[in-house]
Amino acid sequence: MSYQHMLVEKRGAADWVTLNRPGSLNALTQDSLAELNAYFDSLAQNYDVRVVVLRGAGRAFCAGLDIKASVDAHRDAPASGTIDEGMRGQRRFSGLVMKMRRCPQPIVGLIHGHAAGGGFSIALGCDVRIAAEGTKMNAAFIKIGLSGCEMGSSYHLPRLVGTSVAAELMYTGRFIDAQRALRTGLVSDVVPLDQLEAAGQALVNDMLATAPLGLRLTKECLWANVDGNDLPSAIAMEDRNQVLTVANGDLAEGMRAFLDKRKPDYTR
Repeated sequence: MSYQHMLVEKRGAADWVTLNRPGSLNALTQDSLAELNAYFDSLAQNYDVRVVVLRGAGRAFCAGLDIKASVDAHRDAPASGTIDEGMRGQRRFSGLVMKMRRCPQPIVGLIHGHAAGGGFSIALGCDVRIAAEGTKMNAAFIKIGLSGCEMGSSYHLPRLVGTSVAAELMYTGRFIDAQRALRTGLVSDVVPLDQLEAAGQALVNDMLATAPLGLRLTKECLWANVDGNDLPSAIAMEDRNQVLTVANGDLAEGMRAFLDKRKPDYTR
């Protein structure tokens, strides 16, 4: 599939996806959102892609909603639509984050410049975030008259940084900088901008060195248990995953490779 507002570069078993509207800081339009939704839809059964890297072209990761484009698009529209129309429009935004969470591939977010509003929520929807020095992020929705809870932010943010910091950010729209994001656990690492791609590639390489089934099952199990399973349910899912990885031969190959002092071959 070809895209107008994003680039998809295939590097082996990893897709490097670049939001590509640099002139508008990769702000989200209905068209760019449609492309992102279509891309993440395509991943559900695509096991050839094992890891996704998500980043932005130009000076920012994503500045959130393209307000000018949104106002222009609705200039001649009725002042208000039906609740059903509003919900369908809203789900084009929120549905994207659900697709990111449900796809079997880990998503590595490389964040630089600004990640604001919807761009912040997309960053939160990544499994791992690495930020460049100077990055600023905020839940900007509340600054334009919306609730501060949008596109999964009220789910992801308190789980990452705790309720006090999450409340501060969502109630005010304040920016959080890269160093504070690192201290609070919002990002895994902060690196100079010119090292951001290399840091992402190193993480991808480590993920791709694992067994394909094991990696997919780990993402599924991690998020199922973040969602609040009790200990017996968590252990039941973990036990299922281990039995499956033993049954398909990955454990045997991993142990043989360890003893042979070589990289395991999970593609046999």
